[in-house]
Amino acid sequence: MPWLVITLICILLFIGAMGKSAQFPLHVWLPDSMEGPTPISALIHAATMVTAGIFMVARMSPLFELSDTALSVILIIGGITTLFMALVAVVQNDIKRVVAYSTLSQLGYMTVALGASAYSAAIFHLMTHAFFKAVLFLGAGSVIIAMHHEQNMQKWGDLKVICQLPIGRCLLLL
Repeated sequence: MPWLVITLICILLFIGAMGKSAQFPLHVWLPDSMEGPTPISALIHAATMVTAGIFMVARMSPLFELSDTALSVILIIGGITTLFMALVAVVQNDIKRVVAYSTLSQLGYMTVALGASAYSAAIFHLMTHAFFKAVLFLGAGSVIIAMHHEQNMQKWGDLKVICQLPIGRCLLLL
């Protein structure tokens, strides 16, 4: 009986983390929240809001270690999120939605690490993700401005205009 109660507690905690960290199937809110200004999107989606669920599961790791079933559920959900969100990102045309689905895929990687009991790896990825995703969001904002506020990548044509901006030169070198 205690095994069942611990498993139920862990799975319910993870369902809360799934909503906060936009894991499959509770992922639909994140790409739709990209309507705001790019610096705000960078703050919310790279560093603070979506990583709270990952951090909570990592902090509750002693509890999750008591339930192999809960860890298996976390691993499976993380794997599904990683794979499907990366595939969805490939077919998007809006640059901010591409970055949002990329964020979802990275959160899936962190969730897989949590499910594999690699908590330090998940937290390390969480920290590095905050830096590289913030730079990616801000770089996308610079590209959007250089493209005369056009976010649809199919309408960009060639990127000669971006090469004239200092930030554009840095992005093209990457």
